[in-house]
Amino acid sequence: MDFKTEMAERTAQIEQIIKKYLPKEEGYQKTIMEAMNYSVLAGGKRLRPMLMQETYRLFGGRSEVIEPFMAAIEMIHTYSLVHDDLPAMDNDEYRRGKKTTHAVYGEAMGILAGDALLNYAYETAARAFAMEPGNPGVCQAFQILTAKAGIYGMVGGQTVDVESEGKPDMTKEKLDFIYRLKTSALIEGAMLTGAVLAGATQGEQKIIEQTAGEVGLAFQIQDDILDVTSTMEVLGKPIGSDEKNHKITYVTYEGIEKAKADVASLSEQAIARMDSLVVKNEYLTELLRYLILREK
Repeated sequence: MDFKTEMAERTAQIEQIIKKYLPKEEGYQKTIMEAMNYSVLAGGKRLRPMLMQETYRLFGGRSEVIEPFMAAIEMIHTYSLVHDDLPAMDNDEYRRGKKTTHAVYGEAMGILAGDALLNYAYETAARAFAMEPGNPGVCQAFQILTAKAGIYGMVGGQTVDVESEGKPDMTKEKLDFIYRLKTSALIEGAMLTGAVLAGATQGEQKIIEQTAGEVGLAFQIQDDILDVTSTMEVLGKPIGSDEKNHKITYVTYEGIEKAKADVASLSEQAIARMDSLVVKNEYLTELLRYLILREK
């Protein structure tokens, strides 16, 4: 299997699915639709919808019911980036090599675009109910998606992250808590949604959620490493943002060598856990490796 070719083909397919669910830019409020679409279509690897789709396929899923959830999770991820880039948060002007949403449309519209993307994500995911009205997995998947994005998931982790800026009392336990909610939760949501919609057993769902948690933690640690070792040209966004915002990261807490070792360890754990499943998806396994050990 040529992973890069396979990934490019899948990314192109996912891009079309996402575009299908984006709002039309019309009406008196069309500026918000333009800002939403600019944010979503500004690039990106589409890793979360890809993880969702491949986990769905892993357990034999073949229906189009997965598609509104794929579009929805990318909208949720994008809204979080739009708000992350705001002056009140990271105050970044570039994302994915392009001007950030608030830099193009203004701060107020940046806030509204993030709000609109989150709400529209739920409107989009809700379309799945009409597609398979007799499938109880649709309701469970919707609940997973909303919970993993909320106060017990991504928003909760972001809250503790913001409150911890510039404070010297960070503990390893709190840092892990932030990462597991801020980053892992949405990856868990992606993979778990795919598993549930495909009819995975409770035991299989547990393995998927644990795997996704380890992948998410490794992903965020790798992000910290890249923030101090990469360049803006490679990443497509400013480097050194964590230091600029006085954030204590895994690298500043543990050191870069320990951070790299922990990424490798978490990667091995996640792959071993996936290998314990009876069902297999070679591409998904390679995708998890890529996601953890990426260079941008």
